[in-house]
Amino acid sequence: MSQPGTGRSPRADARRNRDRILAAAGAAIAQYGAEASLEEIARRAGVGSATLHRHFPSRQALLEAVFRDRVAGLCAKARDLAAAQDPGPALVAWLRAVAAHATANRGLAASLIRGAREGDPTWGATCHTMIVNAGDELLVSARRAGAVRPGIAIADLLKLVNAISLAVEQEPDGTAEADRLLALAIDGVRLPKGECQDL
Repeated sequence: MSQPGTGRSPRADARRNRDRILAAAGAAIAQYGAEASLEEIARRAGVGSATLHRHFPSRQALLEAVFRDRVAGLCAKARDLAAAQDPGPALVAWLRAVAAHATANRGLAASLIRGAREGDPTWGATCHTMIVNAGDELLVSARRAGAVRPGIAIADLLKLVNAISLAVEQEPDGTAEADRLLALAIDGVRLPKGECQDL
């Protein structure tokens, strides 16, 4: 049923509010870290504190939703890249996207781990599995195309990306620095020149 005079249903308004809160939380976390003010997030989203808490009753619930939203975005990007690019470049582009997201997290993962007992204890395993599966599909395709060294696992690449992101997350331009360091590391993933397609 639409609200009088608006043509919008309460359910649609609630979805829009939730989406605005998630977008505002993501931006605030990128700027201030996982301890970003909930009041600031509500202000950026253009909603009141009561609306924020109605959608996300605790900081932990909001952080988990932001993390899940980012994981879903990375999985969608993996599918899009697989359809649009050659396997080697698709894998590299996705790893760069993972690095950018991880750098923007600014302590989000660590904060979630500390508070995991308060929320769904399976959320971390579920998100990890989604990322691994999405990346593994790209890696398998790149391996079939002869674009990566044999014996490299998606877990190796994700650890590398995570280490780089943690090293630069407090730097003023951490995303650009992570991208630069990842480009250097990718040289160790490629097979020697002449033996494969370039990534």
